[in-house]
Amino acid sequence: MLPLIRMAHLLETLEETLEDVDQSHDPLFHVVLLNDDHHTDVYVVEMLGRLFLIPPAQAFRHAVEVDTTGRTILITCEQPQAEFARDQIHGFGRDTRIKTCAGSMSAIVEPAPK
Repeated sequence: MLPLIRMAHLLETLEETLEDVDQSHDPLFHVVLLNDDHHTDVYVVEMLGRLFLIPPAQAFRHAVEVDTTGRTILITCEQPQAEFARDQIHGFGRDTRIKTCAGSMSAIVEPAPK
């Protein structure tokens, strides 16, 4: 058995190490899809499947959420990946099912709560 002083030192070192590990993580960001009246649910399901490999049932839930609440969080990741995902959404193209659709849906990147 370790002497009590040695045990206390090990616990203190472990706590410091855990604090360092906790602080060393990069902050996380949400990629949020924003609603509009120019894209169909089918478009949302298709886009999420192609860009993020989201299964149709889950993609449809996102489509319903963005339609009813005005937004849906698609993924949470580090900032460079979140910005890339947002840019992929912006570059996906128009919904050809709606003649008045001029382009892609909008998405934003916002900090995720800690």
